[in-house]
Amino acid sequence: MSPNTSKSEATVTLEYRDQRTAEAILMAIEPDNRQVPDGIEIEAEAVDGALIVRVDCVRGIGSLVASLDDLLSCIQAAEKVIEELGQA
Repeated sequence: MSPNTSKSEATVTLEYRDQRTAEAILMAIEPDNRQVPDGIEIEAEAVDGALIVRVDCVRGIGSLVASLDDLLSCIQAAEKVIEELGQA
C-alpha cells in the first residue's frame, strides 16, 4: 500500500434463526466473494447462527461502500430465496 492510499474496512454481522440458515447464505454469496477487484478482500464465515463478513479495501471509501452495497444485495436475494423455499 502506497503512502497516499488509505485502507478502509468494515465488518457486517447478520444474525439468523439458526446456523443452517447462516451457512446457506454464506454458500450463496461465496462465488461472488472469489471474484473481487484488486485492492478488495472479502472474508465471510457462519458462526453460531450469524453471518460475519469482513471487507478490506485499499481503493478508497467509495469502493468499500460499493462493495458493501453489492454484497448486501446478494445477501438480500439469498434471504428471499430461502424465505420462499420455506413457504413452499
